[in-house]
Amino acid sequence: MKICITSQGATLDAPVEERFGRAPFFIIIDSGTGSFTAIENQFARGAGGVGPKAAQVLIAQDVKVLISGQVGGNAREVLAAAGIAMYTYRSGGTVKDAFDQFTKNTLELST
Repeated sequence: MKICITSQGATLDAPVEERFGRAPFFIIIDSGTGSFTAIENQFARGAGGVGPKAAQVLIAQDVKVLISGQVGGNAREVLAAAGIAMYTYRSGGTVKDAFDQFTKNTLELST
């Protein structure tokens, strides 16, 4: 299963980015193998409507779970329609920390 964590950098040691649409990077982790890919968010500095555009990136990557601090309403609708589960992470830690909390089932499911 592919899990996306919003990130300020391109590694597992980078801090988690709180804002989904404005995240500089999306770290996509394969939960089966532990391998990851960093995708630069080309919409992060856009003027507006960046959330739904960023959501399309995750859909194209066949992501099933998103972990982020907050997801705007328009992006939330697109992600939910695509069947992507959204979890909230606001602990100020790294991508690896967020992934570890997800695997331990300690993150809050966003509704």
